[in-house]
Amino acid sequence: MKFILNDRIIDTDKPGGITLLDFIREERHLTGTKIGCREGDCGACTTLVGDVIDGKLRYISMTSCITPLANVNGKHVVTIEGLNMDALSPVQEAFVETGGTQCGFCTAGFVVSLSGYCLSHQSPTYEGGISAIDGNICRCTGYKSIERATDIVVQKLTDKDTSDVVPWLVKQKFIPAYFLEIPQKLAALKTVKSTNGSTYELPKVGGGTDMYVQRPDDLVLDDVSSLYTNENLKYISISGNRCDIGAEVTVGNLMDSPSFNGLFPRLNKHLKLVSSTQIRNMGTLAGNFVNASPIGDLTIYFLALDSTLTLTSQNGHHRELKLKDFYKGYKDIDLRADEVVTGVYFELPGNDTHFNFEKVSKRTYLDIASVNSAIRLETDGEYINYACVSAGGVGPTPLYLAGVSGFLTGKKLN
Repeated sequence: MKFILNDRIIDTDKPGGITLLDFIREERHLTGTKIGCREGDCGACTTLVGDVIDGKLRYISMTSCITPLANVNGKHVVTIEGLNMDALSPVQEAFVETGGTQCGFCTAGFVVSLSGYCLSHQSPTYEGGISAIDGNICRCTGYKSIERATDIVVQKLTDKDTSDVVPWLVKQKFIPAYFLEIPQKLAALKTVKSTNGSTYELPKVGGGTDMYVQRPDDLVLDDVSSLYTNENLKYISISGNRCDIGAEVTVGNLMDSPSFNGLFPRLNKHLKLVSSTQIRNMGTLAGNFVNASPIGDLTIYFLALDSTLTLTSQNGHHRELKLKDFYKGYKDIDLRADEVVTGVYFELPGNDTHFNFEKVSKRTYLDIASVNSAIRLETDGEYINYACVSAGGVGPTPLYLAGVSGFLTGKKLN
């Protein structure tokens, strides 16, 4: 595998299953990326991962403790050391100015996440800056000073050129000048053969957000087949009355998609309840479905859309199956040994369709659901012509509530 780590090209024969965190710390001795929870919750191990997409260099934040090394093949990885310059960056300065740290253990993760927000192509807002650090936890309750630091950073981004972000940030000393050379270096790496999920004898990994929490010892010493890097499985297509989505589309991809937001105006409010920014950048649709958690948020969301899965075997045979028929029992799914989920589709909601997703958890954000539910109602203004209702946390599997859906269909609206 080849990738860029900060300003250096890395060529390694380490197994693809090793975590990015362990490679950074143990192989490259970059210890600013901290070992915390090893479950993707605390954000102390946050890194930035960049690639050229649609002609622009784009970065997302990821928790390196549950990211397989195979998932950064051909990409640019940035650690806290890769953000350092001769003088402090405006992000680093803001943390110093506000005392935005107490014990300091988590500070590097906050700086990386907030620097990632600076690298985004969106117009800066205070709310956006706070959202960018929603996956970072300060163990010493220093959050108010961190919020003040975020506000200072956002104010300094007021004149950011969102169409040409990297040169502007380099000029303003937010990031080192080597970032200017990354697009050319990445282009040279694109000749590297990437694992794409076709090697069926290897463990198949998407975002890794569940597998590396539940089964890390089964993966870290071996190669893995990275589905996450398969660009053929990352699409959102709307044609006619149907929406098709690739299996490796992440929650973050859905939230950033103008076309998907057009279908669901409250999409960001709903998906903001799913984990944190870092995990939303990693967790995939197929991973959520195949994990078969009774409280899987995306599963409940897509059950209410009466979605259909596309399952593809090693010999290329495609099989379609309703998502509601995918679950046979607790953690028991209708997926054959030589199959992977390659896509999901559903019929587009009409103009008189109402959709809602609800989640109850101990914390509003960054928490699993105690229960969750989604509902889709198609009406003619007087009657419910069609209803789909789903619920999680009320049984051993994600449930499509066929009885409730049938009961509501045909009912008059009050």
